[in-house]
Parts: sequence; C-alpha cells; structure tokens
Amino acid sequence: MKVGILGSGDVAKSLAKGFLGRGDEVRFGTRDPAKAELRAWAVSAGPRASVGTLPEAARFAELAVLAVPGVAGPEALRLAGASHLAGKVVIDVTNPLVFHEDAPPTLSVGHTDSAGEQVQRTIPDSQVVKAFNTVNNSQFVHPKFPGGTPEMFICGNDAGAKATVTTILKDFGWPTIDIGGIEGSRLLEPLCILWVHAALQLGSWDIAFKVVRSQSLTTESPRP
Repeated sequence: MKVGILGSGDVAKSLAKGFLGRGDEVRFGTRDPAKAELRAWAVSAGPRASVGTLPEAARFAELAVLAVPGVAGPEALRLAGASHLAGKVVIDVTNPLVFHEDAPPTLSVGHTDSAGEQVQRTIPDSQVVKAFNTVNNSQFVHPKFPGGTPEMFICGNDAGAKATVTTILKDFGWPTIDIGGIEGSRLLEPLCILWVHAALQLGSWDIAFKVVRSQSLTTESPRP
C-alpha cells in the first residue's frame, strides 16, 4: 500500500517505521521537503521511503495519515488539498494541544467539538479515523508493557475505513476498541490529557490504557 504521511516529526517517523515494516511504501509530506535531516532519515529507511510536499504526499497516498501538531491539522489538510484525499482513508493521530510554560498542556477544543471532527469537516469526502492519539509514539508499533498489551481506541464514521485501520493496528500489534463515530474524538482527545497527567505522576511516558474485562466478558460479547 502507498501511505502518505502528512508531517515529518517523531510521530510521523514512528508510524513510517510501522508501515515500512508491513512492506508498504511511505512518502512524507512537509512544507520543507528539502529538509536535510528528513531526507537523510528517508534514505536510511530504504527505497520505499521518500519525501515530498504536502500535495505530493496526498496524491501519492492510497491511505493518508495526519501526523502534524493538532492545531495545525486543518491548515495542513488545506495545503495538501482536499481533492487529493477524496475517497481515501485518513488516519488522524492528532491532539489539539495548547502548550504552557509552567503547566501541562490543555485542549484548544472540546465538549461540543473536537480536532477529529474538524479534520472530517475539512476533508468531507475522505473517511477519517481517529487513532494513535493516546500513547507515546515510541510504543506505536508492537507495544511492550509488563502489564500486558493495551488497547487502541478508534472512532470514525465509516465502517469500512475503521476495518482498514483495525487491520493496520493488528499488524502493528494492537487490539482495537471501536467507540463509534468521529464525535468520539471528544472523548479520545481528553484521554490524551489524562495520559499526560498520569505520565507526569508516574515518571514515565511509556504508559497506555488497558480495558480490564470480567471473566465472563470477551471481545466478541454483545454491547450491553
């Protein structure tokens, strides 16, 4: 599969490793495709990794990933071009974080809206799935925790798109819990803030959320 990753930071690179590990082709989309450090990283990753502009990555993609700082998501999508992403699954890994000098980050939007919903409105002809926003990027692929494998929460409006993302997550080593439509981002994005506060208290960013089921409840059990 051809994967266009809109973004070029640590989150983008961690996801690129996962897709390359599956045998996919990856193209980073960035405002500065001549960036020497990014091009060197792509060269070191092998011939299936490349760098281009945001529109080039969007056109290249059979599946796209939005991996820019959360508040920059809609602008990055506008630069990439909604028409280049039409009909495609777009994984939104962003959190709309506002950073403060002497306090943990907060959200720029919540309760009645979310970054996930804003992304879907920006690219209405794409199938947006929120995922990867509640765990450290170092654990994106084949997570390893002494307490067992955590779950990845996802949400989105299109069942087929969520099935595609669930397959990717399985290949990355994650069991998945689908919490419903893209408005579920109103729950998942604040979960990132909880993750930050818990990590600060525990002194480690390598933490994740796991749903503990009763002995009689399995993943195949119907919803109550």
